[in-house]
Amino acid sequence: MSDTSARLLRLLSLLQTPREWPGSELADRLQVTPRTVRRDVDRLRDLGYPVQATMGARGGYRLVAGKAMPPLLLDDEEAVAIAVGLRAAARQPVAGIAEASVRALAKLQQVLPSRLGRRVSAVAATTLPTLPATASLVDPAQLTVLAAASSANERVRFDYRNHDGNTTRRLAEPHRLVVVGRRWYLLAYDSERADWRTFRIDRITNAQHTGTRVPPRHPPADDPAAFVTAGLYDLAPVYRAVVTLALPAAQAAARLGDHAGDLLPVDDESCRWHSPEDTVDWLAVRLTLLGCDFTVHEPVELVDHLRRLGTRITRAAAPDT
Repeated sequence: MSDTSARLLRLLSLLQTPREWPGSELADRLQVTPRTVRRDVDRLRDLGYPVQATMGARGGYRLVAGKAMPPLLLDDEEAVAIAVGLRAAARQPVAGIAEASVRALAKLQQVLPSRLGRRVSAVAATTLPTLPATASLVDPAQLTVLAAASSANERVRFDYRNHDGNTTRRLAEPHRLVVVGRRWYLLAYDSERADWRTFRIDRITNAQHTGTRVPPRHPPADDPAAFVTAGLYDLAPVYRAVVTLALPAAQAAARLGDHAGDLLPVDDESCRWHSPEDTVDWLAVRLTLLGCDFTVHEPVELVDHLRRLGTRITRAAAPDT
C-alpha cells in the first residue's frame, strides 16, 4: 500500500469519529502539512465521502451524511440490515462486542442518508426485542450520543433517574461506556459535582450534545471496566451460595455456562452448587433460569430474597378479583 493510500485511510478513520477536526490537528496526527490535509480531503470527496469544512477559529473538517452512502461496499438493504443489527446488539449487549457495536453504530448513523435512517427507525419501532431476564432496556440513540461525546471529549446534558425514582438534569463529560453483566454504564466526570460518577444508561434520557469540547481528563483508574465493576460491588454486598440442584452435574454445568463455580455430584439426578461471589439478585436470576427445582442452604439473605421474589411473582400472576 502506498504512503498516500495509507494516509487517506488514516484520515478517513479520524473523520469517522463523530467530531469536528481542526486542520492543524489532523496535520499533527498525520505528520503532514495543512496543505497536504486539504489535498487529501479533496481526494476523499472525489471518492464520494461527504467531508464538510467550516471556517473560523472553531472550524474544521467532519464527515457528514450525504445524498448517498459513501463507498463502503454496502447497498441500501445491507446498510439498513447492519444498522438494525447494531441497534439490536446495543439493546442486548454481548460480552466482547458491546462497545464495538455502539462505535460502529455511531459511525454508520453519521453518514447514513436520511431516507435510510427513516427505514432503520421504522424497522426498530415495529420489532419487539426478546430480552434476557437480566438485561436492562437501553435506547441505542442515547448510547450513540454518549459514545460520540466520549470520542470527541464533549460535554453532554441528560436527565438521570436515581434508584429512588427522582430525576435530575446532569452536565457531564463522558469518558467510557462499560458493560457489566447485562447492563450498560457510563463512566463520566460530573461537571457540576466536580467528581467522577457512574451512571446506569437505562436510567438516562434526553441525552444532548452541548457542542462544548474540553481537554481530556485523566480517568480515576487505568481500567475503566474494573473501576466501574468495583464500584458496583462496593455498593451491593456479594455472597457465595450453596444450593442443591435437581440436575445431574454435567447438565448443571452446561446450563450455568462460564463462571459456574464448583459443582459436586450428589447422585445421578442432583448435585451441590457452590457459586462464585455475586449479589443476591444475580444469584436468584441464575437459579431461576436453570429450569429445575433447587434448595438453597446458604446464605440466608438469598433465601429471604427468593421468598420476597416469590411473593411478588405470585401476586402478579394472581387473577383479577
